[in-house]
Amino acid sequence: MKFQDLLQNISHTHTELQIKAVQSVNQALTIRNWCIGAYIVEYEQNGNDRAKYGEKLFATLAKELKTIKGLNSATHLKRFRKFYQTYPLFGQVLVQEQFLLPASIRPSLMVELQNIDNQEIDYTKLLLQRVSFTHLSVLMTIENSTKRRYYEMLTLKTTPSVRELERQINTLSYERLGLSANKDLSFEQIKKTITVQTPQDAIKDVYFFDFLGLSSQQNFDENDLEQGLIAHLQDFILELGNGFCFEARQKRILIGGEYFFIDLVFYHRLLKCHILIELKVDKMKAGHIAQLQTYLNYYQAEIKEENDNPPIGILLVTDKNEALVRYTMPTQGNDLFISKYKIQLPTEEELQNFILKELKKR
Repeated sequence: MKFQDLLQNISHTHTELQIKAVQSVNQALTIRNWCIGAYIVEYEQNGNDRAKYGEKLFATLAKELKTIKGLNSATHLKRFRKFYQTYPLFGQVLVQEQFLLPASIRPSLMVELQNIDNQEIDYTKLLLQRVSFTHLSVLMTIENSTKRRYYEMLTLKTTPSVRELERQINTLSYERLGLSANKDLSFEQIKKTITVQTPQDAIKDVYFFDFLGLSSQQNFDENDLEQGLIAHLQDFILELGNGFCFEARQKRILIGGEYFFIDLVFYHRLLKCHILIELKVDKMKAGHIAQLQTYLNYYQAEIKEENDNPPIGILLVTDKNEALVRYTMPTQGNDLFISKYKIQLPTEEELQNFILKELKKR
């Protein structure tokens, strides 16, 4: 055996077992969420006191399950119910494969479907084994079953990241293929554009971390440069004083069933508003501004108190040679407030100098 053979064997073994470990956790997560969805549906149909909770069922459940990470969200619980209703055949697969299920899963929860052939069971088994729950969460938002089956097939054949799967849906991959005269050629071209998911991509899954009870701070795929800049930026802002109160770093928010992370969040006690800061180790792109504006809109609608002023966003962009600072606010901000915040906040020059100084250290 040559040294290169030894190196290749070690690397191959690590990758293969890492994939198996991720698949195992994802499968357990999928089964858990399917079972929870089954419990909820059964309770809604047969619970002796279900009328007592009614529309408040999910909020009450989330409150009672507050100590269990990932289950203390009404949104998640509703998604699990939807999951059970969208993929009832999972129950048949679990029975056939003799998975070790909780004793509380009774036969009544296994939806019995007549005239289901073995091919359909085998297909469902592949979904359970090879598609993560986060991918399934995206897939089950597609109401048309034929369209959903196309994206399931695309996921099985190309193992895209969740973001890539969403991109395929948003760019109407299914509709474009349907309009194509040569569908085989079009499908091959579509597959070539897809970025394949790696085990590391799967491990970044929020559901994955919630299920394992790990710290949410481990979710992020920020490189060392960006992490260092954000950490030092936090200290820099606080050193300026002027009423800054630090609230969160990598603040996780949920918009439309998707998680987003805001780099830094402050509350300014003099301006009486939140300040959201996003840093990109890249040149400024239109998407960066749109992303920050989305966060501002979210804070305006969901977080801002009655007596607060509109939130302020600061976008810091660098391509390692130059720095650009852009302030942005919701359109309802008035001129008086804009003039006031220019006095209270760091100037663009101060922020640019900070970024350039930090970059010179590296």
